[in-house]
Amino acid sequence: MVFLNSPYFLKTTKAAPLAVFRILFGLMMLISIIRFWANGWIDKLYVKPNFFFSYYGFEWVQPIGNYTYLIFIICGLSALAVAVGLRYQLSIIIFFLSFTYIELMDKTTYLNHYYFISILGFLMIFLPAGRYCSWDSRHAHTITVPSWSIDSIKILLAIVYFYAGLAKLNSDWLIEAMPLKIWLPGKYDVPLLGNFLHQEWLIYAFSWGGALYDLTIPLLLFWKRTRTVAFVLVVIFHLLTRVLFPIGMFPYIMIVSALIFFDPTLHEKIITVISKPIKGFLKNTKTDVSLVSTPAWKLKLVGLFLTIQLLMPWRYLAYPEELFWTEEGFRFSWRVMLIEKAGYANFKIYDRTNNETFYIDNSDFLTSFQEKQMATQPDFILEYAHYLRDHFLTQGKEVEVYVESYVALNGRRSQPYIDPTVDLTKCKESFNHKNWILPFKDEIKGI
Repeated sequence: MVFLNSPYFLKTTKAAPLAVFRILFGLMMLISIIRFWANGWIDKLYVKPNFFFSYYGFEWVQPIGNYTYLIFIICGLSALAVAVGLRYQLSIIIFFLSFTYIELMDKTTYLNHYYFISILGFLMIFLPAGRYCSWDSRHAHTITVPSWSIDSIKILLAIVYFYAGLAKLNSDWLIEAMPLKIWLPGKYDVPLLGNFLHQEWLIYAFSWGGALYDLTIPLLLFWKRTRTVAFVLVVIFHLLTRVLFPIGMFPYIMIVSALIFFDPTLHEKIITVISKPIKGFLKNTKTDVSLVSTPAWKLKLVGLFLTIQLLMPWRYLAYPEELFWTEEGFRFSWRVMLIEKAGYANFKIYDRTNNETFYIDNSDFLTSFQEKQMATQPDFILEYAHYLRDHFLTQGKEVEVYVESYVALNGRRSQPYIDPTVDLTKCKESFNHKNWILPFKDEIKGI
């Protein structure tokens, strides 16, 4: 590939930004795992349920009962090892695999920032992030690294922000201020802002301001003259979203990640502060070396990875119906907090063995959280229908499964969602359009 001969790939920069990013990333992940465990979510989400919704192609990834705790222990310890820089290459691989396994265990818990952590962990496998200010480098410091290794993280962050901004360029978000118009008035207990969050002008300010922020913040962070102001905006924006919405550690992860855009001088100061309480551990270096060359295969792989991230959000264009309604191509595309769906799904079983019809109490099989997610997402509905078929098959019954469902999208009245005449046991999961989803009786204009 001709571009690999570009002088850019021979450029180097100080290794401090990559080291700081590694340390803060590892610590954030360790805190996230501890927080998840402390809140009892492992037991609630991965041990107690009887059934788990799988990602297409990853049905083999399942919780393993109480041993699921072991996966979290492995993930937490590997995150700590990444932060310390202990056997970095092995540690980041273990972290990526264990965290991604956790993410894939149940589709019910899907969040954009879980996906972000997985792909960021994958990218870090190919970066020389353990060569400076780490246990691995205590005998040989790598004082410079290829510039592309730091720029690749910046590009990934820019993709996340920019696509989140593009996704907001639609009539529901900009013209109707939905779903913020549903969510914000209920936040009356928020200090200072609570008394104003029901006012329409402020709701529209958040709506338009959020879109403008996502679209412009990458450029402001890249440009040195606006970088400090941009970082202040990053802190304000993410702390505000943390106060208004229960999105866990994601705001803090994005804040510390944004430090990667700053010059090495700042990161060297951060390393000096970090190193003070552990003198002789991270800074006990005997020789300084520079890392310049990069294997061509690694550059090709990282280039392919970033290209996939650029293309993935556009896959929804391959489907004919309204994206927010069908959600075909919705996940893994940085469409953050754009829809509020409410609905119910009433499953009707026709038993062919004795010609009987009866209805399912979903709470017999699903947790309340699973039921809520299932009722408004077609792939969940299909998988659950197949699960019901298999359940009754073990009882010697051959059944057909139908669903009567209604869904309300972004404040609209409920509409019929799934064709009630279709036997879902005869429908197979695939990347093809699900033609048994009923048409959306409205139009959402925009990207």
